[in-house]
Amino acid sequence: MPKPILIFGYGNLSRGDDALGPLLLEYVEEHSNLNQIDLLCDFQLQIEHALDIEHRELVLFVDASVACQQAFSFTQLKANKDKSYTTHAMSPSAVLDVYQSIKHQVPPPCFLLSIKAEKLELGEGLSSEAKQNLQSACLFTEQLLKLPNLAFWLTQLSN
Repeated sequence: MPKPILIFGYGNLSRGDDALGPLLLEYVEEHSNLNQIDLLCDFQLQIEHALDIEHRELVLFVDASVACQQAFSFTQLKANKDKSYTTHAMSPSAVLDVYQSIKHQVPPPCFLLSIKAEKLELGEGLSSEAKQNLQSACLFTEQLLKLPNLAFWLTQLSN
């Protein structure tokens, strides 16, 4: 049986700041009690990942984002059939939509932690700004995991 909380970090460790999602997972693995937490890492979201959110109480998707205005943003996700479900990589909302379609039920509460990225070039290392943003996002995630319930997570949403 899956653990109640899933943290799904995705990105490419070989593409500079795109590594932020997987690097946050490494931090959680080293600094958190994983009794109630499953960690999942992949390069990108795909249709098969819809099944990974089944039987969860809370799901946190973690990704790098060049669109972030702050060090990170934390938002609640809603199922949405966008065009990404027909492409090689999907959006988290499209994954939720696939879940809803195949399971005929509302997905569990899902959230997206987007960490501000600067450089996503192949072969680049993590930028200095991304390192600072990752540190902030890791501390924020620690706080989420100290009180892993929907009511608390909802109070932490970015404005």
